[in-house]
Amino acid sequence: MKLNIQNSTLEITAGTLKQFPTFSIPQIAFSGRSNVGKSSLINTLLGRKKLARVSSAPGKTITVNFYSVDKKLYLVDLPGYGYAKRSAEDKKRWSALTDGFFTARNENDTSLKAIAQLIDMKAGPTSDDEMMLDYLNTVGIPYFIVVTKSDKTNKTDRNSMLDYIKNHPSVKQGTPIIPFSSLKNEGKEEVWAQILAFCDGNK
Repeated sequence: MKLNIQNSTLEITAGTLKQFPTFSIPQIAFSGRSNVGKSSLINTLLGRKKLARVSSAPGKTITVNFYSVDKKLYLVDLPGYGYAKRSAEDKKRWSALTDGFFTARNENDTSLKAIAQLIDMKAGPTSDDEMMLDYLNTVGIPYFIVVTKSDKTNKTDRNSMLDYIKNHPSVKQGTPIIPFSSLKNEGKEEVWAQILAFCDGNK
């Protein structure tokens, strides 16, 4: 798949299941806890500074955002999880939207190619991250892991965390693990390589 990433737009901001797209353009979804850096990753991948809006308050946004890349691919920003101050009503809405994204598909819908599961380099896998990984393993949705904020740790701690994630019981053996830093532009090409491999059926 060849893409002109300059031709990228926020096409759909879905606050309900009915607003999800119904046509089968390949999708790569970005999952992770609130404030893990999903918006920063998407902006870096698309070479834009503010296309994906970085929330000023963690957990504020409860929408599924579909970024169209050259009309051939959707990068899907799922709402962040694990924000303790969210109200019961907001948590219910988050669950309905996120569950719906994974389950409200007919059996012929193969548009979801993979999940980019984001984990914070300093925090490591949280209990919510583990739950998401266990879910992906159970339902068989392909995924790769992007370890964000890689510039925030020294080399020893970084290598230790990457090794810990690689051998974590919730991480499927052989899962690609990519250190990423939006500040230093580290990992951008590696993430794109994974996205294109999943979309082209090479995974």
